[in-house]
Amino acid sequence: MTNLRFFHLHSYISSAFSTHREGSFSGNRELVTLTPRRNQCWRFSPLKSSNGSPLAGASWKDDGKERPVVKGPDMGSQLAESTVSITVVGASGDLAKKKIFPALFALFYEDYLPKHFTVFGYARSKLTDEELRDTIGQTLTCRVNKRENCGDKMEQFLKRCFYHSGQYGSEVDFCKLDEKLKEKEEGKIPNRLFYLSIPPNIFVDVVRGASRSASSPNGWTRFIVEKPFGRDSESSSELTRCLKMYLAEDQIFRIDHYLGKELVENLSVLRFSNLVFEPLWSRNYIRNVQLIFSEDFGTEGRGGYFDHYGIIRDIMQNHLLQILALFAMETPVSLDAEDIRNEKVKVLRSMRVLKLDDVVVGQYKGHTKGGKSYPAYTDDPTVPKGSVTPTFAAAALFIDNARWDGVPFLMKAGKALYRRGAEIRVQFRHVPGNLYKGKFGTDLDKATNELVIRVQPDEAIYLKINNKIPGLGMRLDSSNLNLHYSERYSREIPDAYERLLLDAIEGERRLFIRSDELDAAWAIFSPLLRELEEKRVAPELYPYGSRGPVGAHYLAAKYNVRWGDLTTDSS
Repeated sequence: MTNLRFFHLHSYISSAFSTHREGSFSGNRELVTLTPRRNQCWRFSPLKSSNGSPLAGASWKDDGKERPVVKGPDMGSQLAESTVSITVVGASGDLAKKKIFPALFALFYEDYLPKHFTVFGYARSKLTDEELRDTIGQTLTCRVNKRENCGDKMEQFLKRCFYHSGQYGSEVDFCKLDEKLKEKEEGKIPNRLFYLSIPPNIFVDVVRGASRSASSPNGWTRFIVEKPFGRDSESSSELTRCLKMYLAEDQIFRIDHYLGKELVENLSVLRFSNLVFEPLWSRNYIRNVQLIFSEDFGTEGRGGYFDHYGIIRDIMQNHLLQILALFAMETPVSLDAEDIRNEKVKVLRSMRVLKLDDVVVGQYKGHTKGGKSYPAYTDDPTVPKGSVTPTFAAAALFIDNARWDGVPFLMKAGKALYRRGAEIRVQFRHVPGNLYKGKFGTDLDKATNELVIRVQPDEAIYLKINNKIPGLGMRLDSSNLNLHYSERYSREIPDAYERLLLDAIEGERRLFIRSDELDAAWAIFSPLLRELEEKRVAPELYPYGSRGPVGAHYLAAKYNVRWGDLTTDSS
């Protein structure tokens, strides 16, 4: 009888959607999910919402994976469990050991991973399962605010970690990996996530082998791709074209870990859920926006890799530009990933192509301070002699739309500077006809309101306001209304990789970069990068541990702006 019911259900679906690969329908009955298998059989699994409750209705989406269908009150079905297999390709590298495996353990520790999951490391190195576990076990830590059962949790997690050695371009080796994955999946519906923690020149080889030989037969298969996504518009487009020979766009998760940082995630919440900010978020009230990234160390052995890309490709074209797009976008129709990414693309397409006149590049030189010597960039033995690759860049960008016309968006990023940090600074316009301007002297910038979002370290949001100093006289002061995360929230802030890995497992694409978004981003920077390299523009030298090249101050002054990070904040 069950088979007969299944036949009728299959016939109903086939007739209802004969002209569509996917369609949509919903009902008031309990929903189940049908997942197609290669042999045209079907298997049931429960469809649940993000909070784990059964859904009463759902859409039949064009994503090539799961199909919600109505289950009648008299229809029996055997619900099949699913499992997730996470394969870290390049498991012996620093990123995998320092970030990816610890992030996966943190998700397991907080009970965010599915009930059934397996972690595989894949690399060319010859390692056993135990050797992999010993290696990654040294990098795992438990939450500061939740130390209980830490040792037990680590042991449970490591038991689910395995290793397979293989060549990155070998389909035979990925076939062997597939066999091992099937052993661990034990007949459950297999979903597979591949994290490509490898150099970009072998992305396509790995995707070819894994997609052909180790894709899930009847679940989803996804690939997380690390930056850099090419060196310019042409190479980026070619990489995308090659990846799409083997994958659909919705299988590719281009990761920018800065989008997973807590304060960047909070940016849209701050703006769209607080009435006090949204009306001010335009050229009418904002004088300039600054996106600042600084590191207090140099390349330190990574010079060979860094020299191929430079600070503009490494930081500005991706991290800072992504934050700018989130900051400047119009209100999306919803929080759906495609609605948000559509608005980001509109911003990027509205931006002017960056000109050399609006850019300052620098490179750190050797410096002695306090009896300690600091090396120059070109002292790194992995850096070519005479390199003109910038380790610092400042740029003025503009968005030609109704909201932001004429507002300079200043970016600044550098290595070997005087401090480490990343922040967004929003400087508002001067108060017209300010009654108290005499109390601030001739420097009206001291009276300017400023919103600061400190992304790292020591996360905080604060607003600079003018305030009367207590006393009988009329003396004014600039004070901070401060949300200091470590004081307000006792919970430890998750690492960005935790959020992004969880989103990839759940199929949430909001914080990942779409191909047209990538094209629009490269279109802004590629002409500048080409000109810098063709003309071999000499970078301005600045001492290791300084505030950067003097030229950056002249660039800001050109647009009547003062860099906000050079003032002393009490927060």
